[in-house]
Amino acid sequence: MGGRRAWGRGRSGFVRRVGCVFAVLLVLSAIGAATLLSWLITRAALAGLPARLSLAAIAVAAGVAVLAIFLGAMRRIGFPLGDIVSAADRVARGEYSTRVAERGPPSLRSVARAFNSMTARLESQEQQRRHLMADVAHELRTPLTIIQGRLEGLIDGVYPRDDDRLTAVLNDTRILARLVEDLRTLANAESGHLTLEKEPTDLAILIQDVVNAFSAEARIARIAIRVDVPAELPLVEVDPLRIREVLSNLLSNAIRHAGSGGAVSFAVEPLGDRIVVRVADTGPGISPQDLPKIFDRFHKGPASSGSGLGLTIARNLVVAHGGEIRAESQLGQGTTVVLTLPLGELTIRN
Repeated sequence: MGGRRAWGRGRSGFVRRVGCVFAVLLVLSAIGAATLLSWLITRAALAGLPARLSLAAIAVAAGVAVLAIFLGAMRRIGFPLGDIVSAADRVARGEYSTRVAERGPPSLRSVARAFNSMTARLESQEQQRRHLMADVAHELRTPLTIIQGRLEGLIDGVYPRDDDRLTAVLNDTRILARLVEDLRTLANAESGHLTLEKEPTDLAILIQDVVNAFSAEARIARIAIRVDVPAELPLVEVDPLRIREVLSNLLSNAIRHAGSGGAVSFAVEPLGDRIVVRVADTGPGISPQDLPKIFDRFHKGPASSGSGLGLTIARNLVVAHGGEIRAESQLGQGTTVVLTLPLGELTIRN
């Protein structure tokens, strides 16, 4: 309510300022008309025209001149300003598809262009918000439905109440909890409220810890993991828990898509004041149509079984560190995700 009052006060002030501008224009028009009238009277007297006829003609000419000046000012300034004020009213009511014609003096065209850019962003954000709400509802519905079905089966006696059934329900709740945590992390990262606990970190040790955590999964899938890290690698100023989450996500995706008997590689390279990490797999690759979308929320490839948030979270965590992440892939030639992080305070490992 206070916001609407503030908007009303702002709009009233704007209208008053516009009114002052037009008042000044009318005064200038009157001065111009008076000057024109004086000049015409002088010319008429010199030409010897009858006084009444000359005054009537001059009055008409002056009136036409004032009207022309006023209409010209309205066309160039008043109408474009009116369009913007009216459009602002519609945007305040939530009509983010509103656009205004770019007309009038260059300054007003710039205002209209900026207004259209603003409403386009608002419309895009509103669409993203609606899509996000629909996607979140869809993603939460699946694990909740599974948990509800298992519990109903246990209560009705359809399933035996043994440890295996209870463990399955517990695993479902863990999946749901992970999804909720992913959504919370994503929301904090995108809103800029994500807290990073940065410290000098040995990236080589961090990568090895991640590889060790996935070694059993890789062994079962008969996937070889290779790590190529220089003997002397600068420490990197990062939040080790968050970067571990990023590396775990990338390695998990690589193992899942490398295919049985394939390989995954970690390659680390210092490059100036940054450090580059490449995670490559020997999988089938990503189509050119899907490649630009893999970091989008809830985007899933044909073989994906996750929530579709992992790479989105990874991108936001990397960006929060001042880094960059991108993917390179060709069908039949595997996929490489390239992660770049700033070094911060450079310290060389002994």
